[in-house]
Amino acid sequence: MSAKTFGLRLLGLFFIVLLGGCVTTGAPDRKEVNFEKALETHVQLGLRYLQSGNNRELARRHFNKALELGRKNPLAHHGLALLYQADGELKVAESHFKKALRYGDNFPMARTNYGVFLFKQERYKEALEQFRHASTDLTYNRRFFALVNYGRTAVQLGRLEDAERAYTRALALNANLPVAMLELAELKFKAGDYAVAKQYLDKYSENNRQTPQSLWLGIRIEKVFGNRDKERSYALALKNLYPYSAETLKYQELSGNDG
Repeated sequence: MSAKTFGLRLLGLFFIVLLGGCVTTGAPDRKEVNFEKALETHVQLGLRYLQSGNNRELARRHFNKALELGRKNPLAHHGLALLYQADGELKVAESHFKKALRYGDNFPMARTNYGVFLFKQERYKEALEQFRHASTDLTYNRRFFALVNYGRTAVQLGRLEDAERAYTRALALNANLPVAMLELAELKFKAGDYAVAKQYLDKYSENNRQTPQSLWLGIRIEKVFGNRDKERSYALALKNLYPYSAETLKYQELSGNDG
């Protein structure tokens, strides 16, 4: 039994896990099938309750039931790691992440989530290693998530070229990744490649909601190109939509006014 796919949203921990069946030869043993099915069901129910966010105790009960049936089940340990992370029990969460990786053969989604766990604690070097492992697993159909996370972590470590490569690879796997487009626009702007920065920002803006980051970047790009009307348009949207954002304060400092 192994984890095949995982969908991760960076700040929300929403996911889908598909479990593969056990391969047998000859006539199946009914007790073995029932045992494996029970374990699988407990893991699935635990993940479902955890994802819903409104009944962690039921999630905990199902994960623990799964471990009673198989104490080395990596999916159950992974579920408990996410649960204890949500509870703020970080030491316990980390112990379950490590067990999930120890017992799980080729478990990139656990590596991705462990990397997010480490990133939130500003343990960037450790996080980068987890994202690197997950992103190089060609069987992982959510590699682009690992690559985006790798890019963001590389930025924190000042490894901007590595970050750019990771974002570019992520977009090659999935062309509709708003985070990768926006982060590449930022990197290109900081590198002085303003035309390419604008291309990435325009592509981002086509199908995604403007954020304080995207609007602030738009202001700076249009200022470079001397497009005052577009700059004012971005600035007005920033002040109206996000009046209390850090980006609005930056714009006020840049423009030298308080309105």
